[in-house]
Amino acid sequence: MLDDLLWLQSRLDFSAAFDILLVAIVIHVIFTIVRGTLADQLVRGIVVLVVLAFIIGNTLQLLVFDWLLRSVLSALVIAIPIIFQPELRRFLEQVGRQGTHPLARYIPIDRSVAQALDAVAVAAGRLAQNRWGGLIVIERETGLEDLVETGHRIDGHVSADLLMSIFYPNSTLHDKAVVVRGERLVAAGCMLPLSENVPGGEGLGTRHAAAIGVSEVTDAIAIAVSEETGIISVARGGSLLRHLDENKLRTYLQSLFREARPASILPWLPFPSLPRARRGRKVLK
Repeated sequence: MLDDLLWLQSRLDFSAAFDILLVAIVIHVIFTIVRGTLADQLVRGIVVLVVLAFIIGNTLQLLVFDWLLRSVLSALVIAIPIIFQPELRRFLEQVGRQGTHPLARYIPIDRSVAQALDAVAVAAGRLAQNRWGGLIVIERETGLEDLVETGHRIDGHVSADLLMSIFYPNSTLHDKAVVVRGERLVAAGCMLPLSENVPGGEGLGTRHAAAIGVSEVTDAIAIAVSEETGIISVARGGSLLRHLDENKLRTYLQSLFREARPASILPWLPFPSLPRARRGRKVLK
C-alpha cells in the first residue's frame, strides 16, 4: 500500500494535478446542468452503473465484458447530447446570454416601458378578478422571434384593454401566449415550450407548464393567470412565484428592472464587465 502511494506521488506532477482538476470541473458542470431536472436521477444511475461495471470487469478480468463496456461508452458519447438536449441547450443559452451571474446586472427603463409594465399588471389583476386565463411573456435579452412566428403579429401598444380583448374567453387567441417587447405587444396566439418540472398545486395546468418552460430556455418573464382559481403566477428562470395580486405583481416587475452596479464578466472576477451596446429594441432586464 505504501509503495503504491509512493508511486502515485512520484507520478503526480503539475500536469497530472491540472488534468484531475479539469476532469473534476467537467463532472461538476454536468451535475450543475442537470440538478433539479428529471435528468438528475438518470445521470446518477448512469454513473453508478458505469462505475460498477468497470469495477467488476477489472476485478474479475472479464475481457469480453470489458470490450462490450468500452463499446457502449463510445456510443454514449453520441447518445448523451441527444438525451440531455434540453439541459445542454439551457446551459449554453445561459452562458451565451449572460457571461455573468443571471441576477447580477440590471438596466434602467424609460417611461414608456414602465407604463407597459403597469398595463400588464393591471390586465393581470382584471383577468384574475374575472377568472379569465391569461399568459403574458415579457421579452428581455434573449430574442423570442421563434415564438413570435408561431402566433399572429399585432405590433400594438401595450394596454390593459388590448390584453383583456385578447384573453376574452370567446377570443380565438385566448388559449395561447402574447409576447411583449419593450412597450409593444408584438404577437398573440404564440406557442410556448412546455416544462416537465411543474410543481404540484391547485390550478396548475398547461399555462403554468408553458410559463415555466419558456423561462427555462430563455431569460423571459412569463405571467400566468389561472382561469380556475384566478391566481396570478410569475415564472422566471424555471421557478414559479404564485399568489400575486395586481400591486404585488407591479412591485415585483419594477424590482426586476431597477438599475444596479455593473457585473463582472465572470462572477468570481473582481473587475466589471465592459458595457455592451444595445440598439434596435428596448431590453427588459
